[in-house]
Amino acid sequence: MKNWLNSVHYAWLFNPGVNKLRQSMLELRRLMTLRKREATVFLQVDDPYSYLLSYYLAFLRPQYGAKVRFRYLLCQALSGRYSPQPALLAEFALRDCALLATELGVPFLDMGATPPVEHRRHLLDFLANEQGETDFEESATKALALYWRGDADGMSRFLGRVRSDGSDTHVLIGKHQLLLRRMGHYQCASIYYAGEWYWGIDRLHYLLARLDARKLNRYKDAAPELASLKQTMTCRLPVTPPAMAAKLPPLELFYALPDPYSHLALQQAASIADAFGLTLNLRVVMPADRLPKNQQRYRLKDAKREADRLQLPFGKLADVSESERLLPAFFYAKSQHRERAFLQHVGHALFAEGLDASSDEGLKTVADQSGLFWPDMRAALESADWQAELQSNEAALLSAGHWSAPVTRIGSLVVRGHDRDWLIAKRLEDGCQNSEGFIE
Repeated sequence: MKNWLNSVHYAWLFNPGVNKLRQSMLELRRLMTLRKREATVFLQVDDPYSYLLSYYLAFLRPQYGAKVRFRYLLCQALSGRYSPQPALLAEFALRDCALLATELGVPFLDMGATPPVEHRRHLLDFLANEQGETDFEESATKALALYWRGDADGMSRFLGRVRSDGSDTHVLIGKHQLLLRRMGHYQCASIYYAGEWYWGIDRLHYLLARLDARKLNRYKDAAPELASLKQTMTCRLPVTPPAMAAKLPPLELFYALPDPYSHLALQQAASIADAFGLTLNLRVVMPADRLPKNQQRYRLKDAKREADRLQLPFGKLADVSESERLLPAFFYAKSQHRERAFLQHVGHALFAEGLDASSDEGLKTVADQSGLFWPDMRAALESADWQAELQSNEAALLSAGHWSAPVTRIGSLVVRGHDRDWLIAKRLEDGCQNSEGFIE
């Protein structure tokens, strides 16, 4: 089994001194060249996450734009190894953003059932021609809104007659893709500001906090829309399980071994399950194959940033020598009804203690911490009985509309990542207040 954690040198990623030094050097370079602070925003027309980001940036820019230049670039996410299942990703992104838009009160496909894809080619050419204009940010914001609200008539009026063979558009997008990769990222709906990346509305609060720390907001308070975004995306759990929660189905978490986001997702899923008195079913799947280095680096830095927010220990990562041994060890732990404790201790060993949990020493430590008998676990490592269940888990993950963990599912609600805990908790609360719940 390929293990992408083995292929990146990560010690420097989590060194606060290194990060502060880098930011200081960038700030010094900016001052010496008399340049304005700049946030580079990579947007993709047919990416709904780009639309949601542009929607909130329209409220952010008036507050910070006097001291920070927001430079929008028409781009396309990197493909190939960066996006192994593009069709599934596109379908999932559409469902995910529809959920987010509903909860946040953002207009989304409210003027048409689908985006006016017949205008996509002309829209790209139009924006490519407008890229160098001083009002490009306004044009891009309006174009994304028309597209993702499904306003075909408005799009026709907006575009007028576009005359282009598309060659310049391809060159421009390719140039921005190369810049995205060189700067160390791979996704659109991303902002780069002074050494740090911020993806989508999920990480926008980090950028706001950083700008506010520099006192770059021209007003005393944040825009109401930005304050509402932060408030809505805050997870709130009941103090005691609601009585109606007994009628809800189990909470399922698809977990990849080893994967830092899965480790974070387990902590969130466990908290939700405990708060609502739900059964937590853990379904382990194979981890992703070795990722490109810039993707590895971003994921690890982002996981560290998120772990700090959640007040979870993280940052002393282990080189995993025999990650394939973690799978039979997990299924042995499951046979003893200790799978949750096992995954929690494995994740802590790998991502907080720097202990190779796949070695004999590491597995014995985890077994002892999890209340498991090490000789029995070591014997179980030779078994292949678990492979059928692993294949069943991976088939179930695909049927849920995704191919890589972490993914959380309860009833008809399927979310990916660890940072949709607020959405799960809200839907559960709604389900407890509604006799029919939220389950289709």
